[in-house]
Amino acid sequence: MKKLVIYIPSIETGGVEKNLFYISDYLLKKNVDVYIVTGNTNKKKFFNNKIKFICPQSRKWNNSSRIVKTLICLGLIITKLPLKDISVLSFQSNVLVILLSKLLRLKIIIRLNTSTDKYINNSIKKFFFKKIYSMSDAIIVNSLEFKANLKKVLKLNSIKIFNPVKKININKKLKINHFINFNGVKILSIGRLTDQKNQITILKSLDILKKKEIDFRFYLIGAGYKLDTLKQYVEDHNLSNHVKFGGYKENANEYMGSSDLFILSSKYEGLPNVLIEAQLQNVPIISSNCSTGPREILLNGKLGYLFRVGNYTSLSKMIIDFTKNKKTFLDKAKLAKKYLYRFDYEKNLNEYYKIINKII
Repeated sequence: MKKLVIYIPSIETGGVEKNLFYISDYLLKKNVDVYIVTGNTNKKKFFNNKIKFICPQSRKWNNSSRIVKTLICLGLIITKLPLKDISVLSFQSNVLVILLSKLLRLKIIIRLNTSTDKYINNSIKKFFFKKIYSMSDAIIVNSLEFKANLKKVLKLNSIKIFNPVKKININKKLKINHFINFNGVKILSIGRLTDQKNQITILKSLDILKKKEIDFRFYLIGAGYKLDTLKQYVEDHNLSNHVKFGGYKENANEYMGSSDLFILSSKYEGLPNVLIEAQLQNVPIISSNCSTGPREILLNGKLGYLFRVGNYTSLSKMIIDFTKNKKTFLDKAKLAKKYLYRFDYEKNLNEYYKIINKII
């Protein structure tokens, strides 16, 4: 049986982790012996019990920084695994695990999930990341735009595999109390409350809507370090009756069907699953035109609307346009269904299997 170590020092609550669950479970069914090396002892319950979880014994590391967990996980690879028989699939903190894998003569595949716009902004970084990434045996990215970006910035070839998205039973979608018996525009956003996700842009646009007396309610699902900042903005701008924070929800995508409009406001992405999940439920989309992913998912505006990152004035105008031209938005949402084959669950997971099977 082939042995594969999936390396992810910090298992959090985003799209990366959702892909991790899907990929690890699928590979197990394909007779791959799967190990997950992580600094989180509290995530084992979410995985198939046949997957071998390699993590610290103490729970005290669960809330440690990613760099601390990275160092711990590198140690776990050396001390807890049969090094002659394994290959590595890295989801996170790729640089150090590439170097360790080459030192130990292990095959390594890296999966990049965030646009290089986030961390490569000068010639020194370009040289460094090109040199390190080129040492891997394969690089997987999750969009054509990402693939082109990597080729342009680092002159590196990569393999594109779209995120696999699992369909849900629409009849079991969860209800949002904030929207019940409300007849105005019901707006939803889902994502970690971080600088990357940039939800302050949405709140600024909603302040404009309030001043124009547009009838709306907004529900934000997610947790993160920006929560207090966002709550303070809501309080300072008298938006409390319009805006509610839902916190982290394990099945967040199942709430989408309760909304009229889904908004993504990120500064950068890889391939945001939430947009695909909104399409699955016929929810009209407005997204920032960030690198990478939204443009590709929405086919440059054919399947939804795009606004410049941070441009809350433009976002507010699009929401107002939705109140006046719902049919146009709904027609784009309906059309999006025809393009969901790109993210087929079985097809894309099988692409992972074929590459991993070839490398290891």
